[in-house]
Amino acid sequence: MSHYSTCRQMLAMLKNLDTWIDDAVAYAGDREFDPNVLLTLRLHADMHPFTFQVQAATDAAKFAFARLAGKEAPSHPDTETTLEELRARLRSVIEYLEGFGPDDFEGAGERVVKLSFLPPGKVMLAGDYLTEMAMPNFFFHVTTAYALLRHAGVKLGKRRYIQTLTLQDA
Repeated sequence: MSHYSTCRQMLAMLKNLDTWIDDAVAYAGDREFDPNVLLTLRLHADMHPFTFQVQAATDAAKFAFARLAGKEAPSHPDTETTLEELRARLRSVIEYLEGFGPDDFEGAGERVVKLSFLPPGKVMLAGDYLTEMAMPNFFFHVTTAYALLRHAGVKLGKRRYIQTLTLQDA
């Protein structure tokens, strides 16, 4: 599987996350409460809230695409305080990721990724970064965001988690 197709799964999941926020807003509307209360949800007191999970998921995706393509990722200052602001961030990152094509990932496996938290003098190859760091980190935050919404009562199921499939005629 190419680096491009692997990264495309991140894009698909961000689109799914956007639809989960639609579901959360509808759920809140049906129960007549402000959906922005969902922003502070945590699974445990020592975990980051829903807002952070969305911010971290978008960061993981945009940095993975950018690092594998040898480009600079756009900056997002983590200042979102409403679901609409989170959705704007999601949609901005989705638009950025949709600008990448297979050619952007040529030679990606051999690109060097420097991360500030690695031991001094250590780097990762971009292919290793994608599979060992970016993908697990991305799915951790997407799944946590999903779990927070489910825990709040938003009616999401596995089909809403995995809603984009590439189907072929039999």
